[in-house]
Amino acid sequence: MATILNIETSTKNCSVSIAKNGEVILLKELNEGSYSHAEKLHPFIIESIKEIEMSVHDLDAIAVSKGPGSYTGLRIGVSAAKGFSYALDIPLISIDTLTSLAHSISIEGGYIVPMIDARRMEVYSAVYDSNYNRVRDIKAEVIDENSFIEYSDKKVYFIGDGAEKCQDTIVFDSAIFIKNIFPSSKQMAELSYHKYQKNDIEDVAYFEPFYLKDFLIIPQKKKV
Repeated sequence: MATILNIETSTKNCSVSIAKNGEVILLKELNEGSYSHAEKLHPFIIESIKEIEMSVHDLDAIAVSKGPGSYTGLRIGVSAAKGFSYALDIPLISIDTLTSLAHSISIEGGYIVPMIDARRMEVYSAVYDSNYNRVRDIKAEVIDENSFIEYSDKKVYFIGDGAEKCQDTIVFDSAIFIKNIFPSSKQMAELSYHKYQKNDIEDVAYFEPFYLKDFLIIPQKKKV
């Protein structure tokens, strides 16, 4: 039996779950419109472990959402995961954020396009079929009226906080937008367990989040 702590901090949703053999036994998350991971993540982890009356030493692995997503959010989540992994001497597993997000819905046919907001009209996105096979690689792209038009012969389901801002731009008939879906540690549970079974783990010393693009510091405007 494998007990895995899953951590998701790539967007505004601060999410922690504990799963046994891929089944979530406890989920704790907060999406309050602002990034509160620095304050919430460690208390969520400690509270979750206490609520199911176990010890951190009962964990078999730590899984973390590796990105793409918020630079700061990813740094917080990955730093916490690496800290626990090193201190407890247990495996570190990374889960692709967009793959996890795609698993938030189930479709009979067509495509799933998970999107994470990347400022203005840019998003991080990928394309998956109904079996969650990736049919287009992850990109950081600026959305226009022709985005994803090559998939419009079938239904295309757009999900994630990046999708909501694109609803007025992507207007082909087969586009379907599903609101209020965010990356969650709930969807990580089965994925991390499969990786655990295959011993698909990261080197704690060298693992870094998948940022996809460099972090940009926008200078503040000078006050007149």
